[in-house]
Amino acid sequence: MELLALLRAYASINRLDTECYPRQFLIAKLPSMKHTAVSDFARTRRARAISTVMLLVTAQVFLAGGLARADSSFTLTSPAFNPGEPIPTDFSCAAGDHSPALRWTGAPAGTKSFALIVEDPDAPMGTFIHWVVFNLPAGASGMAADAPKTPQLADGAKQGSNGMGAVGYKGPCPPPGKTHHYHFELFALDNSLQLPSDADAASLRAAMQNHVKASAELVGTFQR
Repeated sequence: MELLALLRAYASINRLDTECYPRQFLIAKLPSMKHTAVSDFARTRRARAISTVMLLVTAQVFLAGGLARADSSFTLTSPAFNPGEPIPTDFSCAAGDHSPALRWTGAPAGTKSFALIVEDPDAPMGTFIHWVVFNLPAGASGMAADAPKTPQLADGAKQGSNGMGAVGYKGPCPPPGKTHHYHFELFALDNSLQLPSDADAASLRAAMQNHVKASAELVGTFQR
C-alpha cells in the first residue's frame, strides 16, 4: 500500500508547477520517505521496490535536465552589457533613449518570425514596458543599436507601444534608489503576427499564444 501511495504521490509531481518548486525539492517531499531509516531499505522487499521507483524518478529528473539544456541553445546577448550587469547610461532616458544592439543564436528550425518585449518588473507602479517589437524576419540574427522610433523598421519588423504610449524603445529611467532589472525577452514564433503597429505588450503576448517555439532572455540592471 505504501508503494502505491508513493507512485500516486510521484504522479502528482507532474501536475505541480515545477517552475515554482524544483522537481528535486518536490521528490524530497514524497510521503513515507522521510520516516524510513536507511537500514530498513537494505532489509525489506518493500524498501527495494521503493528504491527502484526512486531510481526511475532520478532518471527522469536527469532526463528533464538534459532536455532543458537542449532548449537553452537559443540565446540572446548584447555587445553593450553582459547578462546581469548594468546597462550603460548611453541606453537610458538620460542619454536620449538609444536602444542597445542585440544578437541571438540557436533559433529553432521552422521559425517564421521573432518578437521582443523589454520590461522592468521593479517599476514602482508595476511592470513597465520599455520596448515592443514583432515580425522581425526569420533570417534575422540581431538588431542594430539605436533603432529608429518608427512604426516599421527597415527590415519590415514593427514596433509597438511602450509604457509611455509611444512607439519604440524607452530606456531605463527608474527613480533614485534600488537597482531595477530590465528583462529583454526574445520569442521565436512559428508564424508572422497580424497586429497593428501600435500594439502593446499585452496584445503581443495574446497573439503569440500557442505560436512560441522557443524563447531567450537577457537581463540587465540600472540604478540611479
